[in-house]
Amino acid sequence: MTTRSCPCGLPEAYERCCGRHHRGAAPAPTAEALMRSRYSAFVKRDEAYLLRTWHPRTRPARVDFDPGTRWTGLEILDTGGGSAFHTTGTVTFRASFRGGALHERSRFERVDGAWVYVDGDFLD
Repeated sequence: MTTRSCPCGLPEAYERCCGRHHRGAAPAPTAEALMRSRYSAFVKRDEAYLLRTWHPRTRPARVDFDPGTRWTGLEILDTGGGSAFHTTGTVTFRASFRGGALHERSRFERVDGAWVYVDGDFLD
């Protein structure tokens, strides 16, 4: 990742990639795009975006960021559904941080036409 590229791992600049979702300029069009934008929100510590894109039935009252966690990369391993033609989807990913990685299969649903994170299962 260069200093100009988006934290989600795509080559676009943050402002044109996940930044537009964070600002509310454009909704994430797929479950994978939402996953990438949520990873970037964790990197940027954007609690408002994370809560806004969390399913109402599973949304916590707040996000507790670990100040010692330094995210270093995102790898999308698999997707299922989650396109413009689906109402649900899954994204399996590995999010690396200094000293380890988080491996999860996340579930997403559409609520009022927008993709939201429901929950996930930790793998490994």
